[in-house]
Amino acid sequence: MKIVFLGTNGWYTTPTGNTPCILLDSKDYYVVLDAGNGIYKLDKYIKEDKPIYLFVSHFHIDHVSGFHTLAKFKFKQGLNICFAKDRKKDFETLVHPPYTISVKNEIQNISNLHYQVHLHELSEKNNNLPFPVSCIELYHAYRGHGYRFELEGKIIAYSGDTGIGDKSVTLAKNADVLIHECSYDMAPKINKWGHVDPILASNLAKKANVKKLILTHFDASVYTSFEKRDIAQEKAQKIFPNTTAARDDMIFDL
Repeated sequence: MKIVFLGTNGWYTTPTGNTPCILLDSKDYYVVLDAGNGIYKLDKYIKEDKPIYLFVSHFHIDHVSGFHTLAKFKFKQGLNICFAKDRKKDFETLVHPPYTISVKNEIQNISNLHYQVHLHELSEKNNNLPFPVSCIELYHAYRGHGYRFELEGKIIAYSGDTGIGDKSVTLAKNADVLIHECSYDMAPKINKWGHVDPILASNLAKKANVKKLILTHFDASVYTSFEKRDIAQEKAQKIFPNTTAARDDMIFDL
């Protein structure tokens, strides 16, 4: 399995990266994590007819701005879009006028893309998908969710945007890979938004007994250079040595 980082910035795109999108290229499925600006590169990596599943962690614009590029793709196998239960209205708001682009002189919506789209509303457990997925609500401003997948006998946990909360260990426990946001270089004492720094992320990885921690979603206003990401990686490695700070187009073999 390959994990391809298509977008690793938080908030907005800069020369250091696009906004969030990650591809899990497994034996039987393509699994896409969030639909930030980095999603425009997706067709560069999707070359087989395996089913595609896109998981949306929440609906802040940096995680869903790529919805307006769905029209550029021509996925013969269609696209499955997954989000937490009761978030369908949020999704439909963003893929209908006035938030969309023209397609062949028509207004884009999910029903007239060049491929079929199936929507799935997920709960924490027992989701009707062909591989095990948990959708876990985490601590973030106006509801955010993380995902825990089992693919090829491996557990991959993805935080979306979150601070450390009651469900953080539930998400990450014994994961082969924890892909966790790292928006701050130093988290404020009063964490209203719900984000973490490298110290908080690495302590979680250690507590949850994960095998590998990959930091992503670096706030573009804080991490203005790759050198600052390197510093974050070094800080995290002092607590959890098997830590990597992601960059756009980085490929991790699992």
